[in-house]
Amino acid sequence: MPRESTSQYHDLRRPSRDEDLDRLKRYEDFTTIDWIQDSIIERNRRLRTARRHSIPHRGPRGEVTLASLWSRLQTVAYAGQSWFVVTLVGIGIGFNAAIISIVTEWLSDIKMGYCSDGWWLNQQFCCWEIEGGDEDTCEAWHQWSNVMAARWFIYVLFAAFLSFVAAHLVRSLAKYAAGSGISEIKCIIGGFIMKGYLGFWTFFIKSVTLPLVIASGLSVGKEGPSVHVACCIGNLVASTFKRFSRSQVKMREILTASSAAGVAVAFGSPIGGVLFSIEEMSSVFSIKTMWRSFFCALVATVTLSAMNPYRSGKLVLFQVTYDRDWHFFEIMFFVILGIFGGLYGAFVVRVNLQVAEFRRRYLGNYAIAEAVTLAVITAMIGWFNHFMRIDMTESMAILFRECDGASDYDHLCQTAFQWPMVNSLFLATVARAGLVVISYGCKVPAGIFVPSMAIGATFGRMIGIMVKALNNAYPTSGIFAVCQPDVPCITPGTYALLGAAAALSGVMRLTVTVVVVMFELTGALTYILPTMIVLLVTKSVGDFLGTTGIADEMIRFNGYPFLEKDDHAYNVSVSRVMRTHLKTLPASGITVRDIESILTSTDVKGFPIVSADGQRTLMGFIDRTELRYVLDKSKILQDIRADTPVSFAPDSEDDAEAEFDGIAAGPAVGIDDDISLEIIETTAAQDVLKLWPWVNQTPLTVSPQLPLEIVMQLFKRMGPRVILVEDHGALAGLVTVKDVLRFTMTEHDDRHSPWNEQRFDGVVDEAWSWGSDAIDRAWSWCRTRFGRP
Repeated sequence: MPRESTSQYHDLRRPSRDEDLDRLKRYEDFTTIDWIQDSIIERNRRLRTARRHSIPHRGPRGEVTLASLWSRLQTVAYAGQSWFVVTLVGIGIGFNAAIISIVTEWLSDIKMGYCSDGWWLNQQFCCWEIEGGDEDTCEAWHQWSNVMAARWFIYVLFAAFLSFVAAHLVRSLAKYAAGSGISEIKCIIGGFIMKGYLGFWTFFIKSVTLPLVIASGLSVGKEGPSVHVACCIGNLVASTFKRFSRSQVKMREILTASSAAGVAVAFGSPIGGVLFSIEEMSSVFSIKTMWRSFFCALVATVTLSAMNPYRSGKLVLFQVTYDRDWHFFEIMFFVILGIFGGLYGAFVVRVNLQVAEFRRRYLGNYAIAEAVTLAVITAMIGWFNHFMRIDMTESMAILFRECDGASDYDHLCQTAFQWPMVNSLFLATVARAGLVVISYGCKVPAGIFVPSMAIGATFGRMIGIMVKALNNAYPTSGIFAVCQPDVPCITPGTYALLGAAAALSGVMRLTVTVVVVMFELTGALTYILPTMIVLLVTKSVGDFLGTTGIADEMIRFNGYPFLEKDDHAYNVSVSRVMRTHLKTLPASGITVRDIESILTSTDVKGFPIVSADGQRTLMGFIDRTELRYVLDKSKILQDIRADTPVSFAPDSEDDAEAEFDGIAAGPAVGIDDDISLEIIETTAAQDVLKLWPWVNQTPLTVSPQLPLEIVMQLFKRMGPRVILVEDHGALAGLVTVKDVLRFTMTEHDDRHSPWNEQRFDGVVDEAWSWGSDAIDRAWSWCRTRFGRP
């Protein structure tokens, strides 16, 4: 039976506000899952399965028969099917992640040169026997030219070509492959269906274009899109099994587990992936789903480890191990990193939303040109900075490293070059931050995890080098007196790691997940406390500025119908939000011709059933698609005529005797695809068409005086598609998620917006005024001091 149900169930007769409600109109493009209805269907299927398995299959003398063995085997197979599917999904995610990593490394290096021993080898494998793969000492690796200008031109040309191919493939074959996908996956797991978003072409195109985009040098990452690709794999694999393809609840369990595996392979962090699915992706998380998420993440990580894409035993390129401890006086510097993370998150979220608005208004038809232009600008700027020229994951691997003498990239660990290195890291931080805010959201696969971590790593390493320089200048005085003279006191690589964690937490508003991810990346228990301190400061700064995670902000910006986790006090009742002008159907006294006329003249997606006595006593609710399906099938199977009476209410005989396939009649029992035809044959006749099996006789109802916050909790926790409002048994109105969002966005948007724009603008204005006054005073002093003859 087709399931085509959207969030609109009634006529939109109120005057619309074009500017405020423009984003809400697109809700009609999505179909909505009614979790209560889906739970009813799943309950009936479990009962039928248990009934079949409980039938004895033994012989007359109690001997075991083939039928008994087959029944037990089916029971075991049914119980283990979920774990089998999760295993297949994990293997697929791990294999796909390994292939993407290998191709990305090769494409990133091909911009710089090629390997004479084999064109398919990247620089690391080409120079495998040389420590660090230094291109100056590796004879097999050849640069494209010995002329600096020519190398720069080829570098920019490769960036333009790779970005053009990626943007063209996305625009031509799979538009859903663009962007990160985190926001959309949150909505899908929350109960909204976006047809094609998890399809094969989206998976294929995003897997192909993701290495192209990363290699082009655009300031975007692959970790966010990895979650989207992982969920595509989970959807494709689970859809081949009937048990999951027809149950939205079970499919969402697989998608949640897939999102955990996607983060696990992106960061080499299976536990962090599970926490990410709990903290960020799913609003309702069961213990069963957690175990499946953990198992899927474990299988994906083991598969990635077995393939060993970097041939170093590392799951990700920037995985590192620290042997040195930290000192308590460093907490003051860790606080600086936390403040930076909070400010960075606020800056990126706010500015990126403005860029996204500009992109939607003026660049909608120039997606390919925009991607190519951004890639060219990034390449032209990044070439002249050593930390922007190379891939961001490789850059983080270098910045996280301890200065142990094994390798030294561009004199990073040499004291003689520390201040030029500080300047280079500062410029990389500023330039990368500017490029991230204008690149994230362009119409190519684009994540923000790794770019933010790279920005935090450059800033953290800069702070670490400055603290180390201060220690070298005053080794025995002040706070550095506790350091041992023969052991390095400051490890700048740890500052880079903590800066990366702060920036990631600032832009995504994640805390526990980031702590665990960083622990699994380093394996150092001693750095859990500094990480927690940094993230606590980052969260405090973000809370002070009213910052919301960029994924949640993009949900609001794109107009997706998704209720936030945060609770707000609106001080209004549901009667202020509900719709009162409804299309209803009487429980009796109506014919097939009347229903056909109503279906033709209206486009509502559901009808409340009320009593035929004019009292509007609520009797139930029926979906438009169910009604249309039953009418069409009844005409074919039972030759129903146009003047056949229709009844939506069961008789006393129906309540006492109705049983379908061994399942007692319950609310909306007819929506079950497995028994719908049987019910039609039982209830449809030429003298009367009984539609009560398709009527939800126990819809979720509330009183008009119920606070709006309670209704929002019902939507978030129980997942109904619609809530009916009744006053002492009489139908008073109807409310959907769309109505709630319309109210919160139009009447309470300024007061309850997660992004407190006024507070942030006040901080920025105050900082700007202070800086301007300081510059004016300095300029006046210089003129007074040096302007005299």
